Amino acid sequence: MPRPPLNFLPTFVAVARLQNLRAAADQLHLTHSAVSQQIGALEERLGFPLFDRRGRRVVLNAAGEALLGSVAPALERIEQGVQAATVAAGGAGQTLRVTIVPSFAQRWFLPRMGSWRERHPEIVLEVESSAELVDLVRQGFHAGIRSGRGPWPGLVAERLYDGPTPFVAVGSPETAARLAGQPASAMAREPLLGDRDLWYHWFTAAGVAADPVPVATFGDAGLMLQAAEQGLGVAVARELFAADALQSGRLVRLSDVSFIYERASAHSLVYPPGLKDWTPLRALREWLRAEFERSAQALAASGST
Repeated sequence: MPRPPLNFLPTFVAVARLQNLRAAADQLHLTHSAVSQQIGALEERLGFPLFDRRGRRVVLNAAGEALLGSVAPALERIEQGVQAATVAAGGAGQTLRVTIVPSFAQRWFLPRMGSWRERHPEIVLEVESSAELVDLVRQGFHAGIRSGRGPWPGLVAERLYDGPTPFVAVGSPETAARLAGQPASAMAREPLLGDRDLWYHWFTAAGVAADPVPVATFGDAGLMLQAAEQGLGVAVARELFAADALQSGRLVRLSDVSFIYERASAHSLVYPPGLKDWTPLRALREWLRAEFERSAQALAASGST
């Protein structure tokens, strides 16, 4: 059985995923000619073609699909192994690089950075906020906090909190003062911020027949809550994200009504398997659990839940 040149396999995977030689060349920082020659040499060594040429596109044939199914996971495991070895050798020092979805970073994670520094002054935490699905290994991150249900192939995923979290209606202190003593139906006359479906669920839970039409929607829950803090309207949000603002008084819960939204995305800590026992990552997992527990206790003590 012919053994393929191992140094050509990353090129094969890039071409297979991008279906374009020039795009693969740009990604790999090679010339178009070099990529074409590597694919040609790989096919010649194997003795059969891996792609069907369709104009400028190259599409995997059955043999190429079979090879990709084995090669891509193997290369990912090699990259993870190199990262784990670098960490174990001290090449990454005590710097922990984490990518976090923006809403979670703004409303929950960053306000607690002081707690992290007090608990782990020896570990430098580098945080990047991104809504993009980052390839942790390729882009040099040790962990990520992601929103969604996964799965995320090649990564360990741990839910950050157990069970569903309630959604509540919140607004600025001035808005709360104006609505004090009024029935839940009064909320329908306020400028509504956020997702229409969430407002529909809130009014249903409140026993109010309403056809909510928000005045503004947001791709990021943090921006929506900031707008509510500034008195631009009332918002329905996950209580977890509003917790700090509720406790500080920047936001006020406008009603006792709450509901569980089953379609809401959970948040998970994800990381390559090889880093599971790395001391900084283990410290991050333990700190996150402790902070979520502390946040839940603070909400319960304030009577917000």
